[in-house]
Amino acid sequence: MSDVSVLPGSLAVRNLFEDLLGREVIVSPGDPLSAPEVTTATVAIFTDNSQKIYACMGMQLSLAANAGAALGLLPAGAAEDSIDEKQLFPNLAENVGELCNIFTSLLNKEGSPHVKLYQVVYPGQDLPADARAVLLALGRRLDLMVEVSRYGKGKLSLSLAP
Repeated sequence: MSDVSVLPGSLAVRNLFEDLLGREVIVSPGDPLSAPEVTTATVAIFTDNSQKIYACMGMQLSLAANAGAALGLLPAGAAEDSIDEKQLFPNLAENVGELCNIFTSLLNKEGSPHVKLYQVVYPGQDLPADARAVLLALGRRLDLMVEVSRYGKGKLSLSLAP
């Protein structure tokens, strides 16, 4: 079986965010999450049918808080409070978890392994070492700056496992 894994394009990521959040989202090339940023990031771990890590997606705390607030139709101040306290509040975390689950649709392609959301690791929780390695690896990755209209922006990094 040939490897048909393909990173989603930035347009597909933008469309998914806009459809979910019901507002304009600007997506542009960005820097990868740094190792220190990973400790405060929300990380989604995606696996294939054999439970092998397929990809990891990290969202900077500011993006997770802003997207979570926008998805829950909460005021931007809810996201700002979360960012100021350097934690993702439970109501925002729940919304971001749902966003991560829906993000799986961008990873499933015809002819490729079926990918599912295995786990979402929130700020303050321990990220498994193998997931951390995949998220920070060079190679097949997409690094974006995502700005949610009237909320704010933050980094999104997606890395496919080698």
